[in-house]
Parts: sequence; C-alpha cells; structure tokens
Amino acid sequence: MTSTGELFGAETLAVIDFETTGLSPMMGSRATEIAVVLICNGAIVGRYQSLMNAGVHVPSFIEELTGISNEMVRNAPSAADVMAAAYDFIGDRPMVAHNASFDCKFWDAELLRIQRRRRQEFTCSMRVARRLFPEAPSHKLGTLVRYLHLPDSGVHHRAMADAEMTAHLMTRLQQEIMRRFGLEQVPFKQLRAIQSASASKLEMTVRRFQAAG
Repeated sequence: MTSTGELFGAETLAVIDFETTGLSPMMGSRATEIAVVLICNGAIVGRYQSLMNAGVHVPSFIEELTGISNEMVRNAPSAADVMAAAYDFIGDRPMVAHNASFDCKFWDAELLRIQRRRRQEFTCSMRVARRLFPEAPSHKLGTLVRYLHLPDSGVHHRAMADAEMTAHLMTRLQQEIMRRFGLEQVPFKQLRAIQSASASKLEMTVRRFQAAG
C-alpha cells in the first residue's frame, strides 16, 4: 500500500513484531505470528497481521505466555505465504522493532526459507529509548508505554498489540528528539545514529548528523 504521506515524500517506517516458539531461529525456533504497522508523520497508515503455520510444535510455556495454541497455528496460513505477504507489504521501507536484534533474526531466517533477503536496515526503539530516557524504570516495551503514558491495549505478547505499542513509542521518541533539539523531522538514518550513540554524546551525535546534511 502507499500512504498519502508517502505520496508527498514523507518517510514511512514499518514497525514489526513476531511471536515465536522460542528465542532463536539458530536453535530451531520458528515464528507463529507477525504484525506490521506502518507509521508516517506520527500516524498509523497501514497494518498487516497473521498467524502462521511453520509446521512446528508450540511449547506449553509459549502458549501460556502468548495465548497462541497449536490448534490456532495448525489452522493458520503457511509461514511461506505469510512471510511473502509481509515482505511485499513492507517493501523497501525502513524497519523498526523493540529489541530489534530478536525480530531481525527471525525476519532474516524466515525470509531465507522463502529465498528472499532483507532489503533495509532495522532501528531499535529500545536502544533509542535508552538514549532519550535513561531514567525510565526499565526499557521493556510495557514499562516504557506506562512510563510515557502511551496508548496501551492491555494485551501483551501478541504481535499486533506489541507492534502498535512500538509504533506509538517510536512516534513519541521522534517527537522527543524534535522537541529537545529543535528539529522539524527525524529521518530514519538519524534514528540509526542516535541508537548507536552513548547517552553523554547524544546531542553531539544529533548536531553532527545535522551538519553532515
């Protein structure tokens, strides 16, 4: 899909969240659900969500955590079909996730199974939040949502609910950067620079990025 904002040149980010059978695809874990939320100019402009059947068993502790049962996964579309649809939905848009190292590993691993490759970088809302709000009680998604008084569905460990909360968090982080440093926008490349900066060098990183154009 193409949002109105994109038609006028505004940058759209694809916020992604997976639910999985475990912590790492390298250990045989597979995705059970994916959600993507598109954000542009501080607004949600698109959504994609689906359970997926990767032909693997959902452990009981994962079912208790997420509410995703083996029956639900068994009746879901194939992982290959879901990943192909998600890949096409996202296109070349820059990607965002909370604790992005986790979602990035599953995104890459599931794409590899359908002979596709990631075309863009991720930025991590958790890392950006650590730079901007080091005083937060923790930088888990739910904690940050409560700390910053962001919309909270009350549902956790389901892909769409977590993706929407991450989208609201990323919008809040961009607004905070603009407020602190007098910026009119925060491009994705600047978010990437900020997430890699130390808290003590945050302002210098922002100004250096501005100077570089």
